[in-house]
Amino acid sequence: MRNITTHHCYSIFFFIIFVFFPTISISVDTLTAEQHLTDAQTLVSSGDVFELGFFTPGSSGKWYIGIWYKNISRRTYVWVANRDNPLTNSSGIFKISNQSFCLFDQGENLVWSSNQTNAVNPVGQLLDSGNFVLREANNDGEILWQSFDYPTDTLLPEMKLGWDLRTGFDRYITSWKSTEDPSTGDFSFKLDYRGFPEIFLWNKQVKSYRSGPWNGLRFSGVPEMMPLKDINFDFVIDQDEVYYSFSVKDRNLYSRLTVSPSGMLQRFTWIEQNQIWNPFWYAPKDQCDNYGECGPFGICDTNASPVCKCPRGFQPKDQQAWNLRDGSDGCVRKTKLECEKDKFLHLKNMKLPETTTSFADYNMTLKDCQALCLRNCSCIAYANTNITQGTGCVTWTGELFDVRQYAEGGQDLYIRLAASDIGDGRNVTAVVVGIVVGSAIVILGMIAWFLWKRKAVLNKQRGKIEYKGKSGHPERSQDLLLNGVVITSKRDYSGEKTDDLELPLFDFETIVRATDNFSDDNKIGQGGFGCVYKGRLVEGQEIAVKRLSRNSGQGTEEFKNEVRLIARLQHRNLVRLLGCCIEMDEKMLIYEYMENRSLDSVIFNKAKSSELNWQRRFNIICGIGRGLLYLHQDSRFRIIHRDLKASNILLDKDMNPKISDFGMARIFGGDQTEANTKRVVGTYGYMSPEYAMDGNFSVKSDVFSFGVLLLEIVSGKKNRGFYHSNSELNLLGHVWRLWKEGNGLEIVDPSVGDSYPANEVLRCIQVGLLCVQESAEDRPTMSSVVLMLSSETATMPHPKTPGFCLGRNPIETDSSSSKQDETFTVNQVTVTMLDAR
Repeated sequence: MRNITTHHCYSIFFFIIFVFFPTISISVDTLTAEQHLTDAQTLVSSGDVFELGFFTPGSSGKWYIGIWYKNISRRTYVWVANRDNPLTNSSGIFKISNQSFCLFDQGENLVWSSNQTNAVNPVGQLLDSGNFVLREANNDGEILWQSFDYPTDTLLPEMKLGWDLRTGFDRYITSWKSTEDPSTGDFSFKLDYRGFPEIFLWNKQVKSYRSGPWNGLRFSGVPEMMPLKDINFDFVIDQDEVYYSFSVKDRNLYSRLTVSPSGMLQRFTWIEQNQIWNPFWYAPKDQCDNYGECGPFGICDTNASPVCKCPRGFQPKDQQAWNLRDGSDGCVRKTKLECEKDKFLHLKNMKLPETTTSFADYNMTLKDCQALCLRNCSCIAYANTNITQGTGCVTWTGELFDVRQYAEGGQDLYIRLAASDIGDGRNVTAVVVGIVVGSAIVILGMIAWFLWKRKAVLNKQRGKIEYKGKSGHPERSQDLLLNGVVITSKRDYSGEKTDDLELPLFDFETIVRATDNFSDDNKIGQGGFGCVYKGRLVEGQEIAVKRLSRNSGQGTEEFKNEVRLIARLQHRNLVRLLGCCIEMDEKMLIYEYMENRSLDSVIFNKAKSSELNWQRRFNIICGIGRGLLYLHQDSRFRIIHRDLKASNILLDKDMNPKISDFGMARIFGGDQTEANTKRVVGTYGYMSPEYAMDGNFSVKSDVFSFGVLLLEIVSGKKNRGFYHSNSELNLLGHVWRLWKEGNGLEIVDPSVGDSYPANEVLRCIQVGLLCVQESAEDRPTMSSVVLMLSSETATMPHPKTPGFCLGRNPIETDSSSSKQDETFTVNQVTVTMLDAR
């Protein structure tokens, strides 16, 4: 009797399981046609590498089927099935139906499905590669459908980025809309197989970056892409397929390539001991990575100033725009080609021009390639397709576009020129000798005139010739500016060669007319340097004129310093210097005009702060970060700004940020990363403790200022002069206290409203607190900051106590320069008043 009862109970138990919990029988990595997944169930690959199931990103409230790493603590998604068709709740069902994967909502409506196959007995399987496949139950080899063919924002090892030419099928990655919205974003990374194949980063329908073609070793536009011990890169071109892929030799090494919602390509590798995704590579990283920065036939070089230059035999198409650092119109030939008589200019370390309209032959030698190009009068350039073997031929017949020169890396490029532009060594020597002999007598006669002229110029500089008024034509010294700091000729009047920055010089009368004689109506700002005026040149261009005041705390040295630095800098997030003016005791800098003026005039203005929604604030934060990264790492010299603050961030008509005011900046060469000064300059509230107290400054002191600025942008409140409930805390102390309590979102500026992604805001706050840590060694570099801001999956350390939390101070000022006593002062507040914590 007992055995019968027991048997009966077991029967009831198993009946309940199979009726009410049918999916409990699902094997670890496989889904059969008789099974289905709900939100409480997942598939796990056989090696416990990847997991598939339902998920909801952040606080979005929307549900998706996706794949993520199984054993990585910070959830990192690599694939999303229904990215553009989310479920509104977790009551979805995922199963195999009609020989395909299908996702149904709670009303059994089809939400998403894969392509239908001809499978007889289909099963789904999640592989250790992260690939989710549909195959026949009894055939492990043939794959009928796979997630690797439909990537989202991530390229994993063994995935193919490119084309199946037999079917016309294209595989590419596309960014998420935001960190909490996996729907199709604005940025995509796609391979173009036409001509000599290469990969482009698109911002909607606009090209923003390109890799350059594969040259047998790496992409032509990625010179730092070297073969690695544990990662192999592969590029396949044949009649059936054109694709890029990579693989890892160690199965325990996790590496992935992603495109972020902000449009940055990033490669990450997982560091197990530190539990972080380590940023291995990213692009675009500098101004020359911007697609077409220097126009047709122009060459972009970040080590040059300006970054755009024309190759030999070419000249700027629009010289005026070129002088104003706008190279988008490119270059044109000086001499018409003559076909048979033409020669080739050899350029080294080049990123090859865009190759989508080029012709490629992978079997020719370089000598045969030259002969082929020379015979074709329409051929204007050629190069090897494979630099490792020195073989293959690629030729161009149209404009050369998006060309770049590197200090190292790149490859050889041969551009067709008229023979007269190449020149012959013997003819050049004869011309030079003739000029020297013919000019000897003239030179001797010019010496006396030169000495007399030099003396006259020096007299002008010493004030022996006075400016008599604005009604007449003023005496000018436009060939000599500030003892040779910026000149328009190749040599100064002492005959010594100086740095030729080719900075345009404006005469005083032009600036007077542009600003309506510096009228108060055109005055748009005032600082330690002097006044800033809006102006309009005769041709209609709007400018901002920064006029050095005779009583300015910033004098000639700061003026020289700013010109020295900013004339060499070119970046989308740095203000562009158009020229300068110096006549007698007038010193002026002419900048591009920023329609929305400075950040502080918007962010701290209750009437205007609502114009900055969260997306704009986040874009401003990221833009400032990229500009500072360029100064610290990617520019020709390492530059410490030393006065980064809200009033020194200008906003253009689209609210894009640009860093300005380099009067206090310091330039480092070589491997120098820090220095010490007895003259501390900067603005109270933005200075790092080691700089304010000991005069030590480095890239990390700029990082501290950036952290303060970031927290001001998020909160809409100034660090200087902010006090909360009489707690004697400044903004840093207040944010730190809320962060420790888990209430970081309370600092968000109310004018932002409630439509902001909480995770993104908290990530910004955490980055800001990391930047303002007391110890400079604890603060991240700007390269890490930029990557942390742009990646929703980066693991960040917990911040330590901020550098210092200042109490009340009755003296408030916003000047960048101060009156100095025997020690030093900062904006009229001595450093002895700073209370370190």
